[in-house]
Amino acid sequence: MASLTVENYVKTIHQIAAREAGTDGRSVVSTGQIAKEMGVSPGTVTGMIKTLTEAGLTTHTPYEGVRLTEPGLRLALKVIRRHRLLETFLVRTLNMPWDEVHEEAEHMEHAVSDRLIDRLDDYLNLPVVDPHGDPIPRADGTVPAVLGYPLKDMVALNSFRVVRVIDQDPKFLRYLTDCGVILGAMGKVIENRPEAGAVLFEIDGKRQMLGQEAAGRVIVDLVPAAT
Repeated sequence: MASLTVENYVKTIHQIAAREAGTDGRSVVSTGQIAKEMGVSPGTVTGMIKTLTEAGLTTHTPYEGVRLTEPGLRLALKVIRRHRLLETFLVRTLNMPWDEVHEEAEHMEHAVSDRLIDRLDDYLNLPVVDPHGDPIPRADGTVPAVLGYPLKDMVALNSFRVVRVIDQDPKFLRYLTDCGVILGAMGKVIENRPEAGAVLFEIDGKRQMLGQEAAGRVIVDLVPAAT
């Protein structure tokens, strides 16, 4: 049985790889990225990567980075599955806001059994995404495809629906809530000015603005214009 630390590392490596490279989590991740994400020193990461590599969970190429092996990928997806199903349970059943469930799930994900998670999955009617729109890995290790485009790439008059937010920082999520940018919300881009670093859009009849970086963390689907 993997330790809490091992689970956290493989999960973090997978999430960085998926986010930075837009892949399934198999790409190379630098030790610097891992250190920044986990808030530890590069030396601490280097030591842990050695342990993960000896355990067959990662491969490491000097001056390049680390990559999950198949066993490492399976473990990462198992932890992510637990985390996202727990978040979904907390929102749906306990009515917790989406800006609070990430931290709670972080504490719980290492303590629950796979049997309990499978029962939770059935109880929730096999949800495809969590409260932030992130795909929930299935029990067989496959991951549902979640399509969409960053809001920062939309152009004027594009109508959209919010389908995912790829940042679980509570302050950011609360700010989005205040702006009406929640999952399923419908909106329209008024103006996108990359040179000015901002996207102006309308949502729920109110004009809002996000910086390019923040708008890059909001994923939307294009909605066909009414004819």
